Amino acid sequence: MLGQVGVALHHKLCHTLGGTFNLPHAETHTIVLPHALAYNAAAAPSAMKRIAQAQHASSAPQAAFDLARDNGAPVALRTIGMEERDLDRACELALASPYPNPRPLEAIAIRRLLQDAFEGRRPGV
Repeated sequence: MLGQVGVALHHKLCHTLGGTFNLPHAETHTIVLPHALAYNAAAAPSAMKRIAQAQHASSAPQAAFDLARDNGAPVALRTIGMEERDLDRACELALASPYPNPRPLEAIAIRRLLQDAFEGRRPGV
C-alpha cells in the first residue's frame, strides 16, 4: 500500500533515519513529527489549526512535542542512537529523491530541522 502513495517530509526523514542509521521506528517518528509539522506549518495552516485545536493548544508542532515529552517519550534523536556527525548525511539522503511536500524542500532548513530534532529542542512555531 505504501508504494502506491506519496510520502512527505516526516515519513521520508524517518525512513532515512531508521533505514540508514538503524534508529528505532516508533521513537524516530515521535521525535521527528513536531519538527516536520513546524517545517510545514506555514504551508498547511488549516491542517495546523485542526491539529492544534484537537490538542487544545495554540501551536500544532509544540503540542505534538509536549504530548511526547509529557508522556515520557523520547524527544531527541541523540537519545535513541543518532550521532551528530551523521546529520549532514541524513539531510543529503532526505533530499536525494524528490517527493511531494506542502513546503518546498530546502537543504538549510531541513538540516536545521534535523539539528533541532537531534538536540530535542521544542519547536518555536
